[in-house]
Amino acid sequence: MASCRHQTQRHWHPRLFDHEPEVLTINFLNLDFWRARQRSLGLLAIIIGAGAWGMEFAGTVYICPYCRVQRTVILLLGIIMVLPFARHWIMKYLASVMGFMGAVVAVNQNFMGWVKISKGEFAFNEQLYIDPFLLSGGSLFIIIGQLWLLLGSDSGNKAPE
Repeated sequence: MASCRHQTQRHWHPRLFDHEPEVLTINFLNLDFWRARQRSLGLLAIIIGAGAWGMEFAGTVYICPYCRVQRTVILLLGIIMVLPFARHWIMKYLASVMGFMGAVVAVNQNFMGWVKISKGEFAFNEQLYIDPFLLSGGSLFIIIGQLWLLLGSDSGNKAPE
């Protein structure tokens, strides 16, 4: 029986699945799962940031200083995420300064939407994909996620033994 279990384990990638193959759960809720893919996520962030700048240069979105800060921060944090020395304290410091600035700008822009909701004046943009309330909320999630990956401890969220 043990040899059969060992053969089954060889078919499962250890970073994707729990240690017991019978469970068959992907570790999306484990921070180490995302840390192992930090460079890929950094590349995705670079594509998102550069794509957003490309949309502005193409004239498909309106010029917005809040959006410019957020897309630039996402792009720069993405660049830091792909660097081999992303865990150096200087990179963590730069990431925290840029990330917190981007997060504050995203919160301020998003809060303006909440003010409109409170006044009864809120309406989504006709083109939902360029709505500032939704985009600033998405930027906030991305920036905070990037900071968690970059600034978190190297041990992840493993339980103490």
